[in-house]
Amino acid sequence: MIVVRVVQTGDVDALVALAQETGPGLTTFKPDRGALAARVERSRRTMEDKAAPHEAGYFFVMEDTSTGDVAGVCGIESSVGLEQPFYNYRVSTVVHASQDLGIWTRMHALNISHDLTGYAEVCSLFLSPRYRTSGVGSLLSRSRFMFLAQFRERFPQRLCAELRGHFDANGTSPFWRAVGSHFYQIDFNAADYLSSHGRKAFLAELMPRYPVYVELLPQEAQDCVGLTHNDTIPARRMLESEGLRYENHVDIFDAGPVLECHIADLRTVRESVVVPVEILALGATPAPQDGPRSLVSNTSLGDFRVGVAAGVPQDGVFRLAADEAAALDVKAGDPVRVLPLKHKQG
Repeated sequence: MIVVRVVQTGDVDALVALAQETGPGLTTFKPDRGALAARVERSRRTMEDKAAPHEAGYFFVMEDTSTGDVAGVCGIESSVGLEQPFYNYRVSTVVHASQDLGIWTRMHALNISHDLTGYAEVCSLFLSPRYRTSGVGSLLSRSRFMFLAQFRERFPQRLCAELRGHFDANGTSPFWRAVGSHFYQIDFNAADYLSSHGRKAFLAELMPRYPVYVELLPQEAQDCVGLTHNDTIPARRMLESEGLRYENHVDIFDAGPVLECHIADLRTVRESVVVPVEILALGATPAPQDGPRSLVSNTSLGDFRVGVAAGVPQDGVFRLAADEAAALDVKAGDPVRVLPLKHKQG
């Protein structure tokens, strides 16, 4: 069974290997052993309520329990911008009009914003290309919302997600080339690395002091504003199906879109239910694999696990096969959180 679980100290080697598979633009998951080990430790301290509010964050890995292979990662930051500023561009509309000349123009301006300070953030989503088959990416992304639903008291009211912006065929960001490179005088990966490691002072020192008029940029840079990286489009669709929306905030480096919503409005928070688990006896007929399926998680903070299983809650319980129960670390009668997935017809 493929499950998403809380990261453990012993996962660091696998995380370093997995991070080698990422491309440019994934700020929060770099192949840096020291940084990854620190991320794992920070997650552990958060689980134990030992992390300060500004550093609290959760980190999860996707594991194929049949092989032990770590196939993906995802994370949740509890409250961004409390220590280091959380910068974005807010895309606003500027109107210029002359009654005498009968001229009216509308342009778009990028303004440095701290609007999302204090939001929780879903981040660090990466799935190995080796596992990019139907349903696996959905499990990885949605697992975070199952955690948010189960431990709602640990998070603020609002949630955001920064998505990777567009990169050209050469692996470079046209938006960075047109804007950031002129102010920061370093390449994209260097700026990205510094920012991901909390060294953000250079942003405040060197970033544009005034609004950037989008229409004055080269066309290829204009086209990047709010545009999602091709590899991240499935993740965007998944987030939007949960209720997150683009509200005119973009990343300051690559102009990728930022999605946001109230956590209470997430589909998983609204529609998932907690019911006791019933474990099927050996030889019992399981739910058909081509029928309805559900996300299922245990309710343990320290060993949170979530996977996909056939069936939906029936008669006030959810039925699992013995191997599925073992993979989710639940016993008969334990509570599980269940979110029925939309069943594809035909």
